[in-house]
Amino acid sequence: MTRRAAVLISGRGSNMVSLIEAASASGFPADIALVLSNRSDAAGLQRARAAGIATAIVDHRSHPTRESFEQAMDAVLVEHGIEFICLAGFMRVLTDWFVERWAGRMINIHPSLLPLFRGTHTHRRALEEGVLIHGCTVHFVVPELDAGPIIAQAAVPVIPGDTEESLAARILVQEHRLYPHALRMICDGSARLENGRVVFSGDWSGEGALRSPA
Repeated sequence: MTRRAAVLISGRGSNMVSLIEAASASGFPADIALVLSNRSDAAGLQRARAAGIATAIVDHRSHPTRESFEQAMDAVLVEHGIEFICLAGFMRVLTDWFVERWAGRMINIHPSLLPLFRGTHTHRRALEEGVLIHGCTVHFVVPELDAGPIIAQAAVPVIPGDTEESLAARILVQEHRLYPHALRMICDGSARLENGRVVFSGDWSGEGALRSPA
């Protein structure tokens, strides 16, 4: 069964594009049925329209409270029959009400290997801490910021001379691969949420490793 998914964006929507491209493939278990933004000038809206995806704008600035903004968003999502939400550069902190309403049905991609470097400026902080491996994480959204059950992670080596920009660029490549993979697993049932943790079906190999320095 194909799940109707919405992607929430605030800007260019590069991860949104990777999700749309993946979902266009035959047999993908999710259909990107809506792209919703809190900003009318979000560049990703035009990219979604060009791909034939329905779009909606719920401007947070036109609502007196976070609650009324989220209620308006929720109404649009329900109107479009959305079953699953993917946050992709959606730059609004969500209230507990919205998170709990969509509990187990909303995922996010974060540019670090959680639980390391929650919040913002993850690449700068990784370089300041001197870590040798950095990456990205797809996780379920819970009321606590960047603390939800982890679905998938990808790691990249931090190399001498890296800047925030060079490290971010390499991690973004992995984000574009990881997010569709995580959405597929959740929607086809090979990864499922049970008692606050993600449980996986199928066999795992423990042979692979990323080392830095190689």
